[in-house]
Formats: sequence, structure tokens, C-alpha cells
Amino acid sequence: MIIRVRQVTAACALGAVLTACGAPDAPHAARPAPSATSAAPSRPPTLAPGPAGLTPVFKNGPRTQGRTVALTFDADMTADEGARAARGERFDNPQLIATLRALKVPATVFMTGRWAEQYPVQARSIGRDPLFEVANHSYSHYAFTGDCYGLPTVAGDRMRSDVERAYTAFRKAGVPDAMPYFRFPGGCYDRQALKSLAATGVTAVQWDVVSGDAFATDADAVARQVLEGVRPGSVVVMHCTRSAAPATERAVRTVVPELRKQGFRFVKVSELIGAEDRLR
Repeated sequence: MIIRVRQVTAACALGAVLTACGAPDAPHAARPAPSATSAAPSRPPTLAPGPAGLTPVFKNGPRTQGRTVALTFDADMTADEGARAARGERFDNPQLIATLRALKVPATVFMTGRWAEQYPVQARSIGRDPLFEVANHSYSHYAFTGDCYGLPTVAGDRMRSDVERAYTAFRKAGVPDAMPYFRFPGGCYDRQALKSLAATGVTAVQWDVVSGDAFATDADAVARQVLEGVRPGSVVVMHCTRSAAPATERAVRTVVPELRKQGFRFVKVSELIGAEDRLR
């Protein structure tokens, strides 16, 4: 897979406003790679470093290894949105999580550390449910490049610590084994960002299907966009935030049965990365 330096996608044009699902934990040093448990006897699959040791970037799984698709949900809450949450704005979406459970749909939730701090009970519930896996969406949801949909920017020398701080927040919330996968806020990255995160050992996860659910109110339009874009091995980006993506749960109720009717099987990102790694 070719790493595309500086990928910016319309899916995250939600920019600074978007917010979603996360949590905190113990004070020991942050470590992206989760420890083994009985449910996960070995380290989750990751991709080998890219050229010059840069953080590898994953966009979609193999197109020829069966009709699999991964639904991913960004739980975006920025570091400075606590006041809005205190006034009653909801950056979570428990109904969406309940629907995924009812439909038995595995999914990967890319959570910010700030979200996990705001909703620790939900973060813990998601993180301990074998149906889901929690991955890293930064602590702050600040951009890792300049000029990324108006998001504040993380300084180059603080990028690694921002990612590690999110893992610490997940542990404090009771998420036992967050995955070694990272999604850049806004989908924006460049060579410097990939270099800064190399020591964390994460695989950066992007997507190949933009749901268009950010700020959308027409669930049918969101569902249609997903259904038209999905191919075998696709990674779909959606959001787990009531305030910024109010139509997502309704769209999922349309997307899931239709894709199953077409013969697709829902998987977590880890399964797609494992399949891609085996082909290399």
C-alpha cells in the first residue's frame, strides 16, 4: 500500500466541532500496543513501518479475500469542548451502540481521550464488549497538520504524547485493551506526522468510503452514499456523536441489512489489517 502524504478527506469536514466516544485509566506509562488477554491471545495485527520507518497507513483491506466490510465510528470530542458538554450538548450516541449490539454488528470505535474522560461508563462498556474494539483518535482531536478544517494544531513535539495520553485516558476509564490503531483528526496527516508517531508502533487507519454523516439529517442519503461506495475490504467512516451526526443510527439500520443481503460480512478493522498483512 502506498502511503499518501497529506491525505485530507471530506468525511471529516466536521473539523473542530465533531465529538464522540472515549475514556481514561491508570497512571502507568501509556503504551499503544495492548497487553494480551484470554480473548486476544496475541498482539493485534499491525502493518510493517513504511518507507524510512514512517508510521504505516491503512485505507482498506484486500479486495479478493471475501466480501468483508468494516464500519468505523469516530467518537470525536475536542479538548476544549467541556463547557459545551456541561451545557448539555451530547457528544455520545448510546442509541447507535445499542443498535449495533441489537444487529450484532462488529465495529471499531476511534475514540478521543477527551471523549473517554467525558463518558467513562460508556467507554468502558464499549471497550469491554467483544463485539467492538476501541482505537485511538488522539486525546485532543486537534489536527496533526496545519490547515485541517479549522482545527487547532498539535505541535510536532507533542504529537506522540497526545496519542499516548489518549491511551492513558482509555485505561483510566476501564478500557482494557485499546488497539494499536490511530486515526488522524480530520483525516489530515503529512510526512512529519507519520515520522512523529513512528515510535508508538501504531498503524494509522484511514478509510475508502465516506458516509457523509457529519452534520447530516437525511439518514436515507447517508445510507445511500455508504451502499454506493462499499466494496470488498472497505473501511467506512461514520461518527458516534449525537450533536454532530444525528442521522447515523437511522442510516445504520438501513445499511446493515442491505449489505448483508448483498453477501457482505461485517468485521472489525483488526481483521482487515490482519488479512492485508498476510498478503504482504
